[in-house]
Amino acid sequence: MSGKGSVTPSGRPGGSGGVDVGAGARTSMTGRGGAMVMRSVSIFLANGRKASVASKRAQASSSSQTATGGRRRRRKMPEDGGGAKGVTLTAKVFDTLKKRTKFSRAELEALCKIYCKLITSPGQHTGPTTIINGMPSTAQTIEGIDRIIFRELMHNTFDILTEDTLIERMFCCWDRDSEGAIRLEAWILGLDVFLRGSQREKLEFCFRIYDLNNDGYITKDEMFQLFKNCLIKQPSEEDPDEGVRDLSELALRKLDVDRDGKVSFQDYETAIKEEPLLLEAFGQCLPTEENCVSFLSTLQP
Repeated sequence: MSGKGSVTPSGRPGGSGGVDVGAGARTSMTGRGGAMVMRSVSIFLANGRKASVASKRAQASSSSQTATGGRRRRRKMPEDGGGAKGVTLTAKVFDTLKKRTKFSRAELEALCKIYCKLITSPGQHTGPTTIINGMPSTAQTIEGIDRIIFRELMHNTFDILTEDTLIERMFCCWDRDSEGAIRLEAWILGLDVFLRGSQREKLEFCFRIYDLNNDGYITKDEMFQLFKNCLIKQPSEEDPDEGVRDLSELALRKLDVDRDGKVSFQDYETAIKEEPLLLEAFGQCLPTEENCVSFLSTLQP
């Protein structure tokens, strides 16, 4: 690789904290050198996220309070869950979710109310517009959180400052039935992992996001696509793809424990245990601890 420039994460200032992929590649493409480059990338991504939290703390808090109706005293939720038309959360469902998640009953009630507010946002129940007899007609879709609201929630409430490919993959992990919308139970189960998941649950969540074609492996081509989407070309760099290819090769060598040319979940888990910073090596898909605490505080009575 030619050392004509550096590659920095998209959405971050390019002047400081840049990772000189070319220099790392020239020093060593394997062994300790490769591990140091991957560690530097991970540290840079993590530090960039932490720096953005302080500047957006007020915005995240405001968004969370808006979604929950501010700090108003919550009325007791009816037994059937109340909320938007068609949204019911019976005592039986509450008990099931309480067993399957780490949320208290009060938190589950609050999450249901937030969900009801999100799905009644303007444009939530409309599909593609078509022309019938010369007049526009908008099809009805299933009730749930759509991609637009989900993206806004990730950006504004959880400060997930990542590009659209990862946001789409996160949406698909929540929407496991591929219905095009996140229903109530899927919303709560997803937040359970997102906010209070164990290390293994977070590993599985991140791995599913990075496995772009859902075949059970993260390949070098998928790494290339993920890196290319979240890194931007520096003005002096003539061929940014060259740096991305080298970075993908380094990542594969670091994560491919059994050396079969692709990263299985077992490979990924082993590598993360040795170097936890690599958990989100291909892009941010988990909230910071501070944002978790901020959001969970809005669920309290």
